[in-house]
Amino acid sequence: MVTACWSLKGGSGTTVFSAAVALSLARRRGGGGSVLLVDLAGDLPTALGISDPSGPGVAEWSAAAGSVPPDAIGRLEVPVVPGLDLLPRGVGPLDPSSASLLIQVLAASRRPVVVDCGTLLRPGWQSPERSLAEQLAAEASRSLLVTRACYMSLRRVAWVPLHPSGVVVVRDQDRALSDDDVAAVVGAPVVASIAVDPAVARAVDSGMLATRLPRRFAGVVGAVA
Repeated sequence: MVTACWSLKGGSGTTVFSAAVALSLARRRGGGGSVLLVDLAGDLPTALGISDPSGPGVAEWSAAAGSVPPDAIGRLEVPVVPGLDLLPRGVGPLDPSSASLLIQVLAASRRPVVVDCGTLLRPGWQSPERSLAEQLAAEASRSLLVTRACYMSLRRVAWVPLHPSGVVVVRDQDRALSDDDVAAVVGAPVVASIAVDPAVARAVDSGMLATRLPRRFAGVVGAVA
């Protein structure tokens, strides 16, 4: 199954949530196979506390998709922790014309796939050409919108031609909007409500997220993974 995570406003927590879902899946599977984490936004190495991969990634594969075997993308993966591999973003634009092929390759995988699509809101949503990340968010087996429970984030939902299968609410203190309010605005169920936890920020800042996922955060994310 391919799970795509995306947001409509920067700072929503999409990258950290994507990483946590993949880490939870890897731990759950134990030695029963690997999980693939796909980076379309370019921030996952930093969030996971690993060095930026020096080799090619999705960008280079998408540029050469017509001249290399589709499964060549598998050779670009780098290990993160036992049971979890990262497909890095690479350098350069992500060719939208390769989106269908990428979706097919990921869907054909026999392992869980989690994709960090990043922030998708852009000018000109009436344009007929959608970005690679937008197409993947639309076609994934499960499409999760990660959003803060704030009006500034939710007002953007009406602007976009994407409909998530579920919503992940990252909840700051003293927000007036409830999970029911969020679900009503988006038109999709809230599958997780995650309180902002300083322990998560500390884990990311110290480069320890991949090895020391905060327990409370892991519990909430694990129910979604």
